[in-house]
Amino acid sequence: MAQQKNIAAQTAFGEAVVAGDLDALDQIVAAHSTDHDPAPGQAPGPDGYKTMFGELRTAFPDLAIQVEHLVATDDELAFAYVISGTHLGPLMGRPATGRKASYRGMQISRFDSDGKLVERWGSSDELGMLRQLGLVEV
Repeated sequence: MAQQKNIAAQTAFGEAVVAGDLDALDQIVAAHSTDHDPAPGQAPGPDGYKTMFGELRTAFPDLAIQVEHLVATDDELAFAYVISGTHLGPLMGRPATGRKASYRGMQISRFDSDGKLVERWGSSDELGMLRQLGLVEV
């Protein structure tokens, strides 16, 4: 039962990000939640996620997240995903390029007994994304 509750919470998190309804994260993320791989300057708890994903949604207004594989235990989820979108707003201080990007990532999320996100570990291919946008050369 806990697995289904956590899957529902993680699904709601992703849906809130894609829809731009970042205030919904207040109901999904514990106030003391820790992101072990935060964006530069990211605060803890829901506000940190709101800021991070707000910037991503500004850069990619058509942001899409596709979960490709999911493994669940009673208190943790691990999943592989693909993020895609068109770079139409500022990103990391760089102006929009109008280019599309699609890149992979993986995340582990830990939930408390109330089904709220309390810890996150994640990694995404940001270098690959920046290459696709023409913002870095190899």
